[in-house]
Amino acid sequence: MAEIRWTRQTRSLLAALTAGGDWRHGYDLSRETGLKSGTLYPLLIRLTERGWLETRWEDSPEPGRPPRHLYRLTAEGKAQALTAGRPPAAAPVLSRLGWT
Repeated sequence: MAEIRWTRQTRSLLAALTAGGDWRHGYDLSRETGLKSGTLYPLLIRLTERGWLETRWEDSPEPGRPPRHLYRLTAEGKAQALTAGRPPAAAPVLSRLGWT
C-alpha cells in the first residue's frame, strides 16, 4: 500500500475529522476544510482503504433525497491524525538546504 502523503489537504481533513468527534458528512467536511469534491472524496477513499476511516450510509431525512455517506476516524486514524501536525523527519534538513 502506498504511503499517505502528508499534504496540507490531508492534514486539514484529519484535523476536521478529529475536531468533529463522531460521524461527519462529506459535504460538511468540504465546507469546513474548503476542499473541493475532486480532492476530498478521493482522499476519503484512500483513508478508508488504509483503515483510518469508517464509513456508513444514512437515509436522508428529506423524502426523495438520496442517502448520505458518513465518515469517522477509526482508532488507527485517530492515532495517525495525532502525527499529522508533526513535520516530516527530513524537514530540518530540507529547510537548511532551502528546499521548503
